[in-house]
Amino acid sequence: MIRMDVVIAGAGPVGLMLACELGLAGVRPLVLERRAVAREDSPGMAINATTVELLDQRGLADRVRAGGLEWPQAHFAHLMLDPGRMRERHASTVLVPQSHLESCLEARARELGVEIRRGHEVTGVRQDGSGVTVSAGGDEISCRYLVGCDGANSAVRRLAGIRFPGVDAPFHGIVAEVAADGELMPHLGAHQHPGGVFTVGPSGPGLLRVSTGEFGVQGWDDEIPATVDEIEASIARLVGHDVKIGTPRWLARWHNVTRQAERYRAGRVFVAGDAAHVHFPLGGQALSTGVEDAVNLGWKLAADLAGHAPAGLLDSYHRERHPVGARACLTTRAQVALMHPLPEVTPLREVISELIGYDDVNEHLVRMAGGLDVTYGCDESRPLVGRRFGAVPLSTPDGVVSLAEVSRTGRGLFLDLSAGDDSTGFLDLSAGDDSTGALSGWSDRINVVVASPTPEIPAGALLLRPDGRVAWTGEATEIGETGGIGKPGQPGGTRDGAGGLEEALLTWFGRPTA
Repeated sequence: MIRMDVVIAGAGPVGLMLACELGLAGVRPLVLERRAVAREDSPGMAINATTVELLDQRGLADRVRAGGLEWPQAHFAHLMLDPGRMRERHASTVLVPQSHLESCLEARARELGVEIRRGHEVTGVRQDGSGVTVSAGGDEISCRYLVGCDGANSAVRRLAGIRFPGVDAPFHGIVAEVAADGELMPHLGAHQHPGGVFTVGPSGPGLLRVSTGEFGVQGWDDEIPATVDEIEASIARLVGHDVKIGTPRWLARWHNVTRQAERYRAGRVFVAGDAAHVHFPLGGQALSTGVEDAVNLGWKLAADLAGHAPAGLLDSYHRERHPVGARACLTTRAQVALMHPLPEVTPLREVISELIGYDDVNEHLVRMAGGLDVTYGCDESRPLVGRRFGAVPLSTPDGVVSLAEVSRTGRGLFLDLSAGDDSTGFLDLSAGDDSTGALSGWSDRINVVVASPTPEIPAGALLLRPDGRVAWTGEATEIGETGGIGKPGQPGGTRDGAGGLEEALLTWFGRPTA
């Protein structure tokens, strides 16, 4: 019997990201992958701002960008949006093959000591109050927790008895990667047709990704391989004439399915990524939702294994991520409703295109399509709580660094934005030795960074969870018309002091070390 703390089923982006998060926290999970070798095809092609920022938060964004292409655009149902008009700083979408993303994440997981076993398909799951026994590849593995990141047809989800209700709409979709040639170049972009969609876009040096999607047509089973003749016939039905694509490197099928797991936890078994939610693939939203599932769950499992997780921390995974998955399913279904039937929805598309001209509408849709609108437990008194910031530059005594850079340890972060401003008075929260510092009891879980105030973070101090989400704000300031932060006692600024800090520490980081 093999004994592990955590077993992860699935070595896709979500399972590997979870493995990296656990490895960063000192946990060495075992990853089981049913495929015998790493995949060469790339069903996913875009990672949006949310995923890029999460990767940057862990120092992985540059590795991934090296095999991709910056794409400073976004869309809602293929209606173009302009992220450059947003008021906040966020990363750009990156076009990158899923195979390259997985390669980067696997390399990082192995650097952190994670073991990955290929050719091991989960065939059995038994659990009791103390652990889970997993059958895979002829092995019996005992673990404290099992996480299913094994896709839409998740064996872990099925064996754990988690229902996966939803809708399978009639749809016929094929995607292929081919060499760029003159016949395809005139078709670059995403094109709407009465029967469905036809897209052609770059997927690497000298390569194009070609996909067709026909609505209202009964699709084929994934077990039946797609062919060149089949995708070329689909293109001809959509555009009205023949288009030759050449010899593909690979072909795959895709679907219009919307499903969500009723619960993301069953005892000691969790599900994440496509095992928890699937929907029509648009703009990298499925990948970003799954990767953030992993980042949300990883530090919570690590805290539990380390013995300092507060009561209910593991349950907060479902509580926080299930509504996000439901939202992704809703917003992608809304986009599909704007794509078919095209003759009927064209007037609505024209009206929405007009509305996108308004900055607020453009920003709302950019945030929605990119998963940037996700917050947890936000309330009017502390509107920043539950939010996650991008790579905001911070001026520290040691120089300028980004918020992403100081988040790469995977620990909690107390950000004191009072440097050079004695009136805010937050420095005393991090000052002193282990016996007097207000955060000293959590020094094994939380880092402290002191920086100058910045208009990009309208607060005097922040407590960030390991996933980058704001757990507490020490000052509910407002950014005035000049962009400056209001000071306590001045218009635009209110002083909350350290009220609620201990409660936030106990809620998310557990009891202090004695």
